[in-house]
Parts: sequence; C-alpha cells; structure tokens
Amino acid sequence: MPALAAAAEPAAAADLLAPVIANDWVNDEYKHLVLEAGAPACLAGAGQFFHLLCPATGADQPFFRRPMSTYRADPEAGRVEFLYKVTGRGTRGLATLRPGDRLRMLGPLGVGFSLDAAWRNIVVLGRGVGLATLAPLAAMAARQGVGVTAILSARSLAHVMSVSAFNEMGARTIVVTDTDGSSAPCRVETLLRGLIAAGRADAFFTCGSNRLLELMQRLGAEHGIPGQVALEQQMACGLGMCFCCVRPFREGGREVHKRVCWDGPVFPIEEAMGW
Repeated sequence: MPALAAAAEPAAAADLLAPVIANDWVNDEYKHLVLEAGAPACLAGAGQFFHLLCPATGADQPFFRRPMSTYRADPEAGRVEFLYKVTGRGTRGLATLRPGDRLRMLGPLGVGFSLDAAWRNIVVLGRGVGLATLAPLAAMAARQGVGVTAILSARSLAHVMSVSAFNEMGARTIVVTDTDGSSAPCRVETLLRGLIAAGRADAFFTCGSNRLLELMQRLGAEHGIPGQVALEQQMACGLGMCFCCVRPFREGGREVHKRVCWDGPVFPIEEAMGW
C-alpha cells in the first residue's frame, strides 16, 4: 500500500453545544438545520465540515459522530446552517431536534475550497446534498467578484434544492433533472461545453456524484481547466487519527492514499479517483 501523503495544516476548531434555532423540512427527504454558534464555528470556510453528535432516539443509537458539510456560516448573525438528507440512524436523530434543543458539534474541520485570483468565471455542478456543500462556494465567489454558473441536478423538480440560495448570491442557475432526462451526463456535457466555448469556465467545482466528477475530469483534461471536488466519506474521528476515511488519489503520476477528513474534504479535481 502506498505511503500516506503529508497531512495538511488543520483549521482552528472547537467542541461546543449549539442551541437549535430551526430544523425545518425542505422537501420530503431533506431538512434545514440552523444553529446558534459563535466563533470559530460561524467562521467556517466554504467546503469545511463539522462533526455532529447526533441524538439517540429509541432504537437509533448512533455511536460515532456524523460529518456534515457547512451549508452556511454567518459570522454577523453567529449562526451555522446544515442541509441534510434524513436517511439513517444519525440523521433520523438530527431530524428530531427542535428549537431550544442543543447539539454538540466539533468544527470547523478540514480543508475547504480556494479561488485563484485569475479566475473570473467558475462552474459548480452538484447533485443532491452536494448542493449544500457548493452553496458556500458561490457566496465566497460573489464576495471576490467571480461569476458563477451553478448546474443543479436532482431526481425531479421537487428534489432540487438551493436554487434561491444560489440566485441570491448572483449565480446563474441551470436546473437539470432525471424526470426530463436533462441530468443525463451527455446532456450535462453539452451544457459544460457551451460554457467553455463562451469563456465562462475558468475552473470546475463539483460534489455529490461520481458520474459528474468523471465528466468534469475528462473535460478539464481536454481543455486544460483546473478544478476542485468536495468528497463525501464515512468518518469516525474527523481529525485524521483513525484512518477510517483513507482513499486513493492520483498524484504526480502515482497512486497515493490520503485522509479525506484531514487532507480534504476538498481536493484538486484531477487527483480524485471514482468510488
């Protein structure tokens, strides 16, 4: 097994009990959780995550914390927000939280997104909960005067999320769904090639789909377009100690192994290998 790559410098983090402000359903699968949290939590960068101690409820007794990407961090309001799919024992516990309850959270953790000063227009492409990870990137780009085209993919229109959030940040949004076939990789490729031809794709960003990652990797290599991907991975500690989240990457023509929680979860798009 190849040696592990050198670890990245860890971000400042704190373990705190955060009061719940709201925890509302967005659709029949996803909830939007808003927490009161001061620094350093509310200073989380785009692409960073938190390790949440999900409540135990009845038969659901989650043992490990759950990693959750930051949907929004607001230093002025002292709030941190998450968008999550209710799918397992941990997220079912999160779904029971009510205003006034408290949630223990560790973070912010990991390496987030970065923007090159030379980039004037970027493309973000996400599906499902990956859209939650990419939303703060659009906000960061807006603050730096970088144009964003956001391609938002979902099973159906009812499951498309964050359109208003991206629009509020000044992004141009394009919705594609399985229902009408517009989310098929060949159709998304046509959209991306159009953006490349129009000079609106200085960099690619993605999260939430292996097929979309591979598509952006192929087009990026073909046109010399750099990019970044935020990876989703099971984690136990979130601090790089347990090596639970190790996965292979391409680096300098060889395969190396890195810890997603410590060296990522954001990586150069050309390094990531499919899962």
